[in-house]
Amino acid sequence: MNRRPPRRILYPRYEARRSGRLRVSDIHEIYWEESGNPNGVPVIALHGGPGGGSSPEMRRFFDPERYRVFLFDQRGCGRSTPHSELRENTTWDLVDDMEALRDHVGVNQWLVFGGSWGSTLSLAYGVTHPDRTLGLVLRGIFLVSKPEVQWFYQSGASRLFPDSYDRYIAPIPEDERDDLLMAFHRRLTGDDRQSRIEAARAWSRWEGETLSIKGPLTTPPRFNEDDFVDAFARIECHYFVNRGFFASDNWLLEQCAKKLKDIPGVIVHGRYDVVTPLSTAWALSKAWPKAELHIVPDAGHSSMEPGIVDKLIQATDHFAGVYGSKVRA
Repeated sequence: MNRRPPRRILYPRYEARRSGRLRVSDIHEIYWEESGNPNGVPVIALHGGPGGGSSPEMRRFFDPERYRVFLFDQRGCGRSTPHSELRENTTWDLVDDMEALRDHVGVNQWLVFGGSWGSTLSLAYGVTHPDRTLGLVLRGIFLVSKPEVQWFYQSGASRLFPDSYDRYIAPIPEDERDDLLMAFHRRLTGDDRQSRIEAARAWSRWEGETLSIKGPLTTPPRFNEDDFVDAFARIECHYFVNRGFFASDNWLLEQCAKKLKDIPGVIVHGRYDVVTPLSTAWALSKAWPKAELHIVPDAGHSSMEPGIVDKLIQATDHFAGVYGSKVRA
């Protein structure tokens, strides 16, 4: 009788070996850290949001004996400063920050790992710097297109989470609900502090309650913390109003087809991902033949769902085997 092998689980917790701060503009200073083996395969792991900040759990997708792991908090969030700042905060600023960090730590090439918005930024970096990209491991593909934003932030996902959706739209008067993105943007960038934090809580909890296939009961605690939600909601809304700072809805997909044709990748996506529906990952896999798509049948959007963890760690273990004896920082 054939048995499916047990699913992989996260590597045990381990601490960063060193950390620092890097000034990347007159305004912004980013926090970064390094962990794992200093002679391992370099990898940069990109958090979601934008505005989500990195977490120690992100290290656990990588074997600390075989990887040299870099995390950083993107502009305006986490331990980077100034907090919740929108000025000089675009996709292309973040791509430049990744290059500044790569140069700062003395890495020639690295694997790029990211989920949700982290997948967007990973792809933007990959098409801009393919010569610096060993490969891409991506989860929950999101390209910041108008249909994707409309699906989640206007009304599409409400059909699956009507209870959470009612809580999401509560701060917005009925006469403004025909364009929720702009209604939230006005409040999140306005001068009324109380209105801003109420909008931030509603925006962030909507995402927090829909991350997992299990629904609102598994909302991560930080989605209820005012300091976190302020940066998360403001920066996300800023990026989405500006369509990710891409030239068009299809620009990133078109660039992937041109620039990633020789770069290997793994795409992991939950079948029941409500935040970033599977159709986007499917389109990316067709445009990028060197990417291997894994559809997890019992998962939503969260990186912590067992099937997602299993496929991501299979991917990082695979790349460690491929590059472990070849790559030197």
